[in-house]
Amino acid sequence: MNNLQKLGGLAALYEAIAYIAGMVFFIGVVNYTAADDPIQKVALLVDNQAMLSLINLIIYVLFGIVLVVLSLALHDRLKAGSPAIMQTATAFGLIWAGVVIASGMIYNIGLGVVAELYSTDPAQAATVWLAIDAVFEGIGGGVEVLGGLWTLLVSWAALRTGSFSKALNGLGTVVGLAGIATIVPAFGEIGGIVFGLGQIVWFAWLGIVMLRSQSASVKANVDTLIPQHGTAA
Repeated sequence: MNNLQKLGGLAALYEAIAYIAGMVFFIGVVNYTAADDPIQKVALLVDNQAMLSLINLIIYVLFGIVLVVLSLALHDRLKAGSPAIMQTATAFGLIWAGVVIASGMIYNIGLGVVAELYSTDPAQAATVWLAIDAVFEGIGGGVEVLGGLWTLLVSWAALRTGSFSKALNGLGTVVGLAGIATIVPAFGEIGGIVFGLGQIVWFAWLGIVMLRSQSASVKANVDTLIPQHGTAA
């Protein structure tokens, strides 16, 4: 259990770092949204294909793989006090992980197809990319319902069991509700911003708490064993 909790804490920290890496890249390195013309967007993507493929591997494919570890670690930690909620939460967490991995693979494979097509027919490449981008956004970029439900349910279970601080669970509740709100077009943009920024803090905070509690557990076991060893001697 201790090893799983340690892996879960490291996984949560990775998720926070992945969010930050994605934001820095798409704002400071390749500002994809700045291009208005579809052909210009595809040209920008093709010029930065290698970097885009790498960053999507980091923030989607690896993010989803690591999310599986975190979901299982949280389930292991919270299931005793709130089994029904954690069963539901873990189901959503694993589904979300699969969807994120799939969206990253669709993006990278689609980017390769479009890059090859762009060399002979830029206009058609732009048309194909519009379709690929719509699928990508629909699966893993535009709506954060799955992530929102998972975060909300985990926070709810933690509140019931008292596993984490009320402040951390309160933040998770707000972040989860913001993610769920992205299903409504009117709240999509603001909900996505709150969800993305909030999850950076939530993941980082959660990772630190899980690692600290694991270290405290190890120390307590050592402190318990030392007197017994001394008495036996």
